[in-house]
Amino acid sequence: MDIIVSHVNTDFDAFASMVAAKRLYPQAELVFPGSQEKKVRDFIESFKPATAMRLRDIKDKRIKMAVVVDTKSPRRLGKLRRLFDDPSVTVHLYDHHPHASGDLHGVVEVIEQVGATATIMTETLRTKGLVPTPMESTLLMLGIYEETGNLLFKGTTERDLRAAAYLLRHGASLKIVSTYMKSALSRDEVDLLNELLHDSTDIIAGGIKVRLAKASKDAYFGDAAHLAHKMMEMEDTDALVMLIRMEGKVVIIARSRAHELDVSKVLEEFGGGGHPTAASATVLEQPLELLEEAIKESIHRKIRPGNTASDIMTRPVITVAEGLSIKEAQSMMTRYGVNVLPALKDAEYRGIISREVVEKAIFHGFGKSTVADFMSTDALTATAETPQRAIEAMMIESNQRFMPVMDGSAIVGAITRTDLLRVMYEKYLKKVGVDATLSGTRTPSTKNLRTWLRDRFPAEVYDVFRAAGEIAQRQDTGAFLVGGTVRDLLMGQRSLDIDIVVEGDGIAFSRELALQLGAKVNVHERFKTAKVISGGLRIDVATARTEYYDSPAALPRVRMSSIKKDLYRRDFTINSLAVKLNPPNFGQLVDFFGGQRDIKDKVVRVLHNLSFIEDPTRAFRAIRFAERFGFKLSKQTESLIKSAIKMELFEKLSGTRLYDELELTFSETDPVSAVKKLSEYGLLGVIHPGLSLTEELEAVFASAHDTLLWFDLSFQVLRPEAASIYLMALVSGLSERQKDVVFETLSVPHKLKKAMLRDSRQGMEAIRRLPLRDPAALYEALKPLSLEAVLFAMAMASTEAQKKEISHYLLELRKVRPSINGHDLRRMGLEPGPTYAEILDRVLMEKLRGTLASRQDEETFVKEFIAKKP
Repeated sequence: MDIIVSHVNTDFDAFASMVAAKRLYPQAELVFPGSQEKKVRDFIESFKPATAMRLRDIKDKRIKMAVVVDTKSPRRLGKLRRLFDDPSVTVHLYDHHPHASGDLHGVVEVIEQVGATATIMTETLRTKGLVPTPMESTLLMLGIYEETGNLLFKGTTERDLRAAAYLLRHGASLKIVSTYMKSALSRDEVDLLNELLHDSTDIIAGGIKVRLAKASKDAYFGDAAHLAHKMMEMEDTDALVMLIRMEGKVVIIARSRAHELDVSKVLEEFGGGGHPTAASATVLEQPLELLEEAIKESIHRKIRPGNTASDIMTRPVITVAEGLSIKEAQSMMTRYGVNVLPALKDAEYRGIISREVVEKAIFHGFGKSTVADFMSTDALTATAETPQRAIEAMMIESNQRFMPVMDGSAIVGAITRTDLLRVMYEKYLKKVGVDATLSGTRTPSTKNLRTWLRDRFPAEVYDVFRAAGEIAQRQDTGAFLVGGTVRDLLMGQRSLDIDIVVEGDGIAFSRELALQLGAKVNVHERFKTAKVISGGLRIDVATARTEYYDSPAALPRVRMSSIKKDLYRRDFTINSLAVKLNPPNFGQLVDFFGGQRDIKDKVVRVLHNLSFIEDPTRAFRAIRFAERFGFKLSKQTESLIKSAIKMELFEKLSGTRLYDELELTFSETDPVSAVKKLSEYGLLGVIHPGLSLTEELEAVFASAHDTLLWFDLSFQVLRPEAASIYLMALVSGLSERQKDVVFETLSVPHKLKKAMLRDSRQGMEAIRRLPLRDPAALYEALKPLSLEAVLFAMAMASTEAQKKEISHYLLELRKVRPSINGHDLRRMGLEPGPTYAEILDRVLMEKLRGTLASRQDEETFVKEFIAKKP
């Protein structure tokens, strides 16, 4: 015979799945391997949805096939577990629990990570065209609601909701469901809950708090799993284990909010199972105290290590020598944007000094005193192995904002209150299952892009990411994918500009990466950067660094630092994102500054208020990104641009950097719109005081854009220097002297400056000669000009006749060549000499005019020309 079974202490999810399986296997009989939860027994007695056999009824039967639902663990099948020792029994499995060691395996396995097995059974019935009856729909709905906590538990998926909606359409009674999913507690349940609360203790394992609660009942109590949820709601604990003794057995119910503790693994040792967040077991009666100790030991064995100082600390740490003056310490704090500095003597840690202490010392006239005179030497410290919880307690209880992380007498990292708050917030979000705020903004810190990295990059690039993370892990450093690649990934685009930042020795990392990939590597020791070249893929590797500016608009000075400081030196929040590549957190998004939020809101925002003072070029870059992505500038960013202009910061700016920005703006955006924005914010005046966006200049610039677009769409092989043409159009209204000043201001390379001045002059001269009407004359007028000069002339042309002639030259005339050549002339009896050039030029001119249509026409023309020549 064939049977359908589930686990002992059958709940609604198990029973509903058994009933649904009966529709799939009509020849099979339902068999309970043990007792059912009380409310399931009440439901069966009231509605009699199906008939089940008892174990004694199948004792002498030969079982050919067993359909097992809502479990895979033979230990949860009671006395039926021995059945599966027989290899002749065919097994079909339907379950939503993850696989565990010792689980059954079947010829059919439908194992899906959804909230309830009832969801899987509903989907299977629907796929096979088997419509559930209203009673079956109600029972399956009970299974889904019970297992997902009325669709509110963290493990609830979209599929559970869709299955519930399908069952509702097919007659599921929410009135019956609400009757059995009651939330009010009976008197007996209140008494049991009070006993559990009274007889409970807490243990700390792996940095998380686990509550163990015990209670005894003289008679059978029934289902108590919902009391676990009540206790978790009432108590501030990461996990809960309840031990309830009743009628010769002990029921163990476990719940966990912490990813470090998988309670299904803990209860495996007691013959139970379930989910990482919810599990149960039933054992023979024994002293609760002994069982409690066994569970404690299992928890300590199964717990995954929680965060330690090494997981959350910032490294390397900016330090100060204790012999430096207080004034010099203040300068360092300002330069690197820190509020606390560890003090060292001969590389050994001595204490810490805060900005508050430094400023008070200076106020009282002690600026020349040393750091050693004012530093705190009794600050608490941690080691890399110190649990996060211990660090939280120390920093809160001692009101310490900065925790040095030590290795002997050397400081290897530091933890700030901001670091702690971020990690605690991330943990809270995981604990309550929140992925988004009420406004719909996904919480940046909880997002993992592992799947996106795999699906949106070529396999060889994904392999590089994995290799980079593994190398960083071996070298005890952190490796991060950073910059525009991460930004574009979040925007649904793909970029193969791979930039990796390493919290450590970027040179050593890049050399090992090149060795593993069989690639070339070019290193720059001075800047601690490298380029790894693997086939057509180029990977830029940099050591995490911070930077400071000696003066406004100066080039930055850099030094090794942490990923947080490295990201802080970026220009805008949307470019300050990173993805962790180390295996334990591979794909984890790192977003310290709200970049993901600004991408969602389509905003370009600077990271800090001194951004344009340090690098005014960023003002042009802000416009470029806004135009490129269709974003807007934040109000603060707009205000800071105007302040930078008012403070005349751009006068100190390197022209080369400004020219590079303009070149990128012209190539990456709609140049017309970008120039309008530059004018709107007063940035054209930075290029030259006489430059403003008049209607005439806007028309010229739009014409240049249209001309280049037309040329590109004409499928021409040649590619002009578009940036040069746009720049020539931009300054077209200035005098020759003013143009020269602009090119000098922008530090345009001498050769390019000379070419642009020549091209703009020649282009304007050509326009004054057009239209010529004669194709040969047109050819002679435009042939000496560069392609950029011709396209500039077309952009500047004021009449359609002029534009038409230039387009005729570009598309047709410039490609015209005589069919005959010098060999043909020699064959015709003409001695080599200067006459060849004269004859071929005459042939070309006539061919341009259309009088010579074929090679024969050309040969006839040459013969007549020779005959007329004296």
